[in-house]
Amino acid sequence: MIIWLNGSYGAGKTTTARELAALLPDARVFDSETVGALLRPVLAGVPVGNFQDWPPWRGVVVATATQVLRYTGGTLLVPQTVLSEEYWVELSAGFAEQGVPVRHVLLHCDPDTLTRRIRTDTAPESATAGPWRLRHREPYREALPWLRRAAEVVDTTDLTPAQTAAVIAAGREA
Repeated sequence: MIIWLNGSYGAGKTTTARELAALLPDARVFDSETVGALLRPVLAGVPVGNFQDWPPWRGVVVATATQVLRYTGGTLLVPQTVLSEEYWVELSAGFAEQGVPVRHVLLHCDPDTLTRRIRTDTAPESATAGPWRLRHREPYREALPWLRRAAEVVDTTDLTPAQTAAVIAAGREA
């Protein structure tokens, strides 16, 4: 099974995934951004705004996650923002074709909390990622209608990543 943690950039998906991995037996985190890093030099001449715009990214993510699950079993945790409904439908259909069940979880918080979290994030990569994350608050807001329909929503406004992971592990919505 895959638990796909979706949400705005800076919502705490990666931190929550690490916490969740500690709670679920045989769980491992699959950072699908590494697929983008793998494809970047190969597709350097094909300009895109986001590596998710490359159709091979979506196909390679499905193929890689499926192969990892078949090899290891357990649960694969994928902390990855997907704001394009078209891309989510493609990813979901790919997993369904492979017989891989996906639990799509949206980590959501109110806009003020998201802004505060992005601005106060002290992780080394946040110095450069922070402004980029802030610019993507509006695209996230625009995607919310379909995300709310397509995912189980966990409101993280008043939750720590550990508490969020506990909610997800318990299989309930917050």
